[in-house]
Parts: sequence; C-alpha cells; structure tokens
Amino acid sequence: MYKLLIVDDEPLVQVGVRSMLNWNKLDIEVIGTAANGRIALDIIEEKHPDIVVTDIKMPVIDGLELVRLCRERYGETDPHFIFLTSYEEFQLARQAIVYGVSDYLVKLELSPALLEEAVMRVIEDIRRIRAMQTGEQTLAAPLREKFFIRLLNNLFETSDQFMLESKELGLSFDSTAYTCCAGTLSSPDADAMPYDRQLSVYSSALSMIGELAEKYMTAYCIALDMRHFALIFCGDADSGKLHGILSSICETVFKYYKVGFTCGIGSREAAPLSIGESYRSARMALLQADKAAPIVSFDGLSADSLAHSSFNMSIFKNSLTKAFEEYDSDELRKIISGLCALFSEHPGGYVQALDAASNILYLAISLLPDAEELLSGIFADSPDGYRSLYHQKNVEQIVSWLSHFGDGMCAVFDERRNDHKNHIVSNVKKYISEHIRERLVLDKVAAAFGISPNYLSQLFGKYSDLGFSEYVNSCKIRESKELLSTGRYKVYEVADMLGYESAFYFSKVFKKVEGIAPTEYLDRPR
Repeated sequence: MYKLLIVDDEPLVQVGVRSMLNWNKLDIEVIGTAANGRIALDIIEEKHPDIVVTDIKMPVIDGLELVRLCRERYGETDPHFIFLTSYEEFQLARQAIVYGVSDYLVKLELSPALLEEAVMRVIEDIRRIRAMQTGEQTLAAPLREKFFIRLLNNLFETSDQFMLESKELGLSFDSTAYTCCAGTLSSPDADAMPYDRQLSVYSSALSMIGELAEKYMTAYCIALDMRHFALIFCGDADSGKLHGILSSICETVFKYYKVGFTCGIGSREAAPLSIGESYRSARMALLQADKAAPIVSFDGLSADSLAHSSFNMSIFKNSLTKAFEEYDSDELRKIISGLCALFSEHPGGYVQALDAASNILYLAISLLPDAEELLSGIFADSPDGYRSLYHQKNVEQIVSWLSHFGDGMCAVFDERRNDHKNHIVSNVKKYISEHIRERLVLDKVAAAFGISPNYLSQLFGKYSDLGFSEYVNSCKIRESKELLSTGRYKVYEVADMLGYESAFYFSKVFKKVEGIAPTEYLDRPR
C-alpha cells in the first residue's frame, strides 16, 4: 500500500482532499496531515510517505522549501510531490519543476477525477522507478527466473536440488497447499504504442499483479514473455477464493494501466514439486478463458474441454532442457521435426499446437542467457518478431513458425556449442576460486549457474583435467597450505575457514591430495 501525506495550512482543504477519494480502493493509506512544511518534514522523517500532496504558500516552511529540503535529504524522487496551487501561485508552481515535482493542480478546478488521475500518474512513476532499481540491485533475478521455469516444467532432478536452490534464492515453500495460475495480458491501448512503451506498460502491470497477490498470501509472479505470466499462490485457498482475488487484481490493474488479463486457475497441490502439475492444469483452463469468462478454474472444466485443451509437453521436457543447456542442435532438431510432423497430421489441433510452441518458446527464453537477442535475429523479417507466434491462425502457420524457430536455433547451437561449454567450465572455476572459503557442493554451484548438477558434472569430466569434486578439493587444499604456512592458524581452524564439516575430514582430503597429513606439512622445514 502506498503512503500519502496531505500538507495545507487550511483545515478545510485538508479535510476536502482527504475525503475526495476512496484512498483504500486506490491502494493508498493517508498517513496524516500537516499545517506547514516544518510539521510535514517531521512526519516525512518518521513515516516515509511515497506521495506528498502539498500547498505552496504556508507559514514557517512553504511548499517550495519543503521540496528543496526533501531533495537534499532523500534524493531526487523520494517522496513524490503534487502541488495544490491558486491561480496567482501558478508561476511558483512552474518553478517547482526544477525540483522534480510530479504535478500541480489548481485548487479551484480540483475534482475527484483530476486528483485521481494525478495520483495514478505518480504511482506509475513510483512503480517504474522501483522496477528499475530492483533490476539493477537484484543480481539473482536471472537465477530466480530459471528456478521458476524448472519448477513450472517439473525439471528438478531431486527434491534436495529443489530445496537447496530455493534456499539459496531466499524463496519460501513451507505452505500446506500450492495453486498455480497461468495468465495472458491484453491492452489495445498498449498495443498501439511503440515497443519500448509497450514493454514498460506490460512490465508495470505484471509487477503490480505480483505485488497485489502478495497482499493475500505468499505468491510468486513469473513473466514468461511480455504478455504471458504464471502466478503461484502458496496457501490453502480454493478456486472460488482465488477467483475473487484474481478478479480484484484484474480490476485494479486495469484501473491503473488499462491492461486486462485472462487467467486459468490450476489444480491445488500439496507439495511444491507438484506445482508443475498445477501449472499444466492452469494452462488447460486458460485456453478456455475469454472476454465473457476471463477467469476459468481447472476444476470447473468439462471432460470435453479437457480432451481438447493443452498439449502434454512432459515427455519432451528433459530432452528440451538438455538441448537448450548443452546447445545440442541434433536433439532440438529431432524434437521440433517430430512435433511439426505430428501437428501436420492433425490440422484440427490448433490449440494444442499453439500451446506446445508457446512452451518451447518459454523454455528457450528462460534457459538461454541471450534468448531475446537470438530470437530477434531469427525472426528479424517479422514485424512482431518471435511474438508473431500469437498471430498464427491455423496449424499450418504454427508449424511453419515452429520450423523456422528450430532452424534458427539449431544454426546458432552449431556455432556456439564447444565454445559455450568451455566458457561454462571457465566461469565455474572462477566462481570456485572466488568462493573458496565456502562449502562448495555440486548442487549449489550448478544452481548458481542455472544448470543441472548432472550437466555440470559431465562438463567437468569432458573439459577439465579433474572432475568437479577433485577440482574443488585441489583448490581448497592449495588455499589451506597458504593459511597453514602463515603459522597463525591451527588445523581445525583452517578446516572451519574452508567450509569442511570436520578437521578429521579435512585432514583426510589433505592427505589424499598432498600425500601427507596437514600436521606433517606444518612440521616440514620452510
């Protein structure tokens, strides 16, 4: 919820602004009122409002001075200011632009509609700034995306791997039930904008969906591409309750951004590793959603609807993941060719063909580090780029799109395959060196690079003189020798510093690598 402060030396104006809108409906809390800038500064210091609606001419400290002081103390955009002015103060209001004031409204013309429009514009700016800051600060974002794509597609090899990665990323999965929803954003207004502006609007809308969902229970919102998303609710809520939550979110998002969405509610599952099943059922439900029924629950689908819904990609998931992770053009070509042949034999399976192509696209975007750039090159001749998939009207056109996608990806894979694998091993070795004093296990390091432990082990076996464990041990023992040589540390202290579970195990590894125990190493003449 956004926090708003009202500042004016006239009590009637304070009351008028406070009562002019239903602030709660706009997800805004009015945290207080102030009669001058000095009182306002104290409240700002204590409660940190996001928005300040303030008069210009006030006793003690006026509005302009209030903004200037806030800019000195809190930066260029915190908090955001909306000025209330009289006609004779209009030139002063224009001066406020220098301080980055978001808007100014003439008191005599003030109406609920004008005030709401101004506040909503400010909130959009706040959200955009926060999204940019989050993007700059959160280095783990690509790892989170890959984690969720693996979760949605049942790609975790073991529950231990899942638990380790979720813990590393600070993600909580301690609920008794999980429900995944699949959604599609739409906005005729946004679609008429330039691409950069479209991306901004849809990204802001998606960010708001995630924030609003979090107000009800622990929830994770995952962008699949610009218009498609998954939403995981971690809580024991039935489809009726989730329908109400999603309807409320949809109404709020449309109010702010003129972006609507259709959504499918998946099955409720008891374990986090079953979220993939919930996601699959959510996609089935989404395919039945339309303007008349924008939110559809899986448990309300008829048997006939289920028979003509999504394509079951589970049999291809491991092969596809391997192909994208290993740049395996032969494997990808085999899968794409098989799917194209299958759909060509069933020209009535438009929904299934579109669903399959969409999921392959999502996997590519999530598993390839520069997927957007690659896809832009592959579909350079299409005005909508790879998003042209969603304009294909029949199975034949989808097969053509999928075939073009496969040919382009395979060509890139053939160019990059060996260099890519060597690059991964080099980066992993660098990571090991930088984290040598931590406990380094295969699952953890693989998670840091968004690849499977199996694949990382294979890469080390093929592109390194030592296997993964042997390489880690050799690096740790080299570091331990430097520490021991200083004469400042005991053997057990070095073992602890390097993340070994015990001094006994450290000594065992040391002797295996060096041929002597660490105590013998210490006794050797320097």
